[in-house]
Amino acid sequence: MSFPTSLRAAVPLVFFALVLLLPQLGVPPFWITLLSYVGLYSIVALGLVLLTGVAGLTSFGQAAFVGIGAYTTAYLTTQYALSPWIGLLAGVAITGVSALLIGAVTMRISGHYLPLSTIAWGLSLYYLFGNLEVLGKHDGLGGIPSIWLGSVEFSNGPSMYVLIWIVAILALLSVQNFLNSRAGRAVRALKFGQVMPEAMGVDTARMKIVIFVYAAILAGISGWLYAHLQHAVNPTPFGLKYGIDYLLMVVVGGAGYVWGALLGAGLITLLGNFLQEWLPGVLGTGGNFEAVVFGIALVIFLQYANEGLWPFIQARLGNRSPVRAPDDAPALAHASKPAAGEVILEVEAARKQFGGLVAVNDVSFSVKAGEVVGLIGPNGAGKSTTFNLVTGVLSITSGRVDYRGKSIAGLSSREIASRGIARTFQHVRLVPGMTVLENAAMGAFRRGDFSPQGGILAGILRANRKEEAKILAEARRQLERVGLGDMLYRQAGSLALGQQRILEIARALCCDPALLLLDEPAAGLRLKEKQALSALLAKLRGEGMAVLLVEHDMDFVMQLTDHIVVMEFGTKIAEGTPAQIQVHPAVLEAYLGGAQ
Repeated sequence: MSFPTSLRAAVPLVFFALVLLLPQLGVPPFWITLLSYVGLYSIVALGLVLLTGVAGLTSFGQAAFVGIGAYTTAYLTTQYALSPWIGLLAGVAITGVSALLIGAVTMRISGHYLPLSTIAWGLSLYYLFGNLEVLGKHDGLGGIPSIWLGSVEFSNGPSMYVLIWIVAILALLSVQNFLNSRAGRAVRALKFGQVMPEAMGVDTARMKIVIFVYAAILAGISGWLYAHLQHAVNPTPFGLKYGIDYLLMVVVGGAGYVWGALLGAGLITLLGNFLQEWLPGVLGTGGNFEAVVFGIALVIFLQYANEGLWPFIQARLGNRSPVRAPDDAPALAHASKPAAGEVILEVEAARKQFGGLVAVNDVSFSVKAGEVVGLIGPNGAGKSTTFNLVTGVLSITSGRVDYRGKSIAGLSSREIASRGIARTFQHVRLVPGMTVLENAAMGAFRRGDFSPQGGILAGILRANRKEEAKILAEARRQLERVGLGDMLYRQAGSLALGQQRILEIARALCCDPALLLLDEPAAGLRLKEKQALSALLAKLRGEGMAVLLVEHDMDFVMQLTDHIVVMEFGTKIAEGTPAQIQVHPAVLEAYLGGAQ
C-alpha cells in the first residue's frame, strides 16, 4: 500500500518542521544533545551516500575531513580571535583544496586499492592532528567561542541543535537537487562503469574528483559545527573508527538513498548510546562489548537487508521519481544535419595491434547519410574492435578515421560524442535504478548550456531549471519517437530486454547524432521486437540518419542494410550490397559455412 501523491509530497515538510520544533515541545536536553549529534553525523553521511552509495567509490577517510573543518575554525577563532564564519569559509576552502589534492591521486585508483588508500590518508591526517604542536597535539584546542549571527548567539544546546539541523536539511536538499540534475545523472552512472558515461560525453575522471570534493566539504562543515558545539577539539573523533562508523550509518540507512543517511545516522547513534548504557549493567565493564554487539548485528543486517532500511520505507511511501518531463519546454538546439548521400564516416586502412597481435588489419569502409551499413563476421573477426576504434574506446595504431571530413582518431569517447556520433552497447548499459526518462536524458549531457563541470553548482542550487526542462523535454520527445512514451517513469531495470535496447537507442538519439552506431541491437530479441527495431531503424534512415550496425542475425542484417562490410580475422574480406554478399564466395566459405 502506498500513500497518495499529495500526502507523500507533504511527508518531508512535516518531518523538517517536527525536527526543528522539538526544542519547543519540551524534549529533555539530553535528547536534544543526542539529536544534535545525529544531525552532525547525517551531514557527513550525506556526502558518503553520494560518494559511496551512488558513485560506488568507497571511502573510510571522511572523519579526517571532519577534523580539517573542526581544527581550522578552532585555530582561527582561538589563536586569532576571528569570527566563526571566517572559520567556516577557511575550513571549507582548506577542506576543498585538501580533497582536491587527495582526490586527484586517490580517485585514479580502482578496486580494493581505493578503500585501502582512503584508510592510509585518513590515518595520516589523524596522526597529523595529534602531533602538531600548533594544534595542541593530543590535548587539542579549547576555548572555542560560540557562533553569532547578528544579535543571535548559538551558545546553548537548543540553539545549536536548530542551527545543526538547518544545515543538515540544506545539505540533504543540496544532494537531492544535485542527483536530480544533469551532473547527478552522470554520477549515478559511474557505479556501473566508465564506458557508457564517457560515450555520453561525461568526463568521468573529473566527475569523480568533483563528488569527492563535494563529500569532503560536507564533512568539513559538520566539523565546523562540531567544534562550536563542543567548544573544544582533539584528534579522537577524527580517526579511522569514526570513518568506519560513518560508512556503517550509510549502509544501515541505505547506501544509495539520500534519506537513508538520516535514517542510518539516527539508528546508529541512538543504538550506540543505548548499548553504552545497557551493556555494562548486563555484561560488566571489563570489555568493549559494544563493538562485539555491533559487529554481530551488522553481519545479521547485511544478510537480510543488504540494501539498507530506507528501501523498505520507500516501498510503503511509493516510489515516485521527483524528476518529471515538462509538458512544454523550449527545444534544445540541434546541430546541422548532413545532406543526403554525404560521407559521414570514412575509415581508411585502420589498424589496431595489441603487441604482436593484429586485431584489425588495414580495414577501410565508409558510411553515408541516410544509409544503414552492416559490419558482420564470425566471432573474433574484429568487428567490436573496429567499432571501438570509431567510438574512441580504443586508440588506433595506424590509418585514419574521419567524421564528416575531419579526423577523430586519437580523440576520447566524450570528444567523439560531442561531434555527433552516438552509440549503443552489445550488453545493455543502463542505470537500472533510474527511470526511463532519466536514462534517456543521459544522452543530452553535453547539449544546451553545457560546461565541463556539468553545471555542478547550478544543479545544487536548482539554478538550472530551465536547462533541465529542455533536456527532459528532449528525452521525452525521443522516447515517444521510439515508442516508449508511455513508460517514462518506470525504472529502466524493470523493462524487458527489447525495451531496454530501444531505450539505449533513444538515449543515443538524445545526443543529437548524425551517425548512430549500434552494437548487436537485435541480440536476445524476440521476432516482434526485431520487427519493431527494424521499423525504427528504417524510419531513422528515412530521416537522414547514418547508421553503422554490428550484428550476428543475418536475416535482420540482410533485410535492413543498404551496404555490408564482412570481416574475418581482423581483415575485410568482402563488401557490397546484401544481394552481393549473399553470393560472395569468400563470405560463403568463411562466414556462412561454405558454398552449397
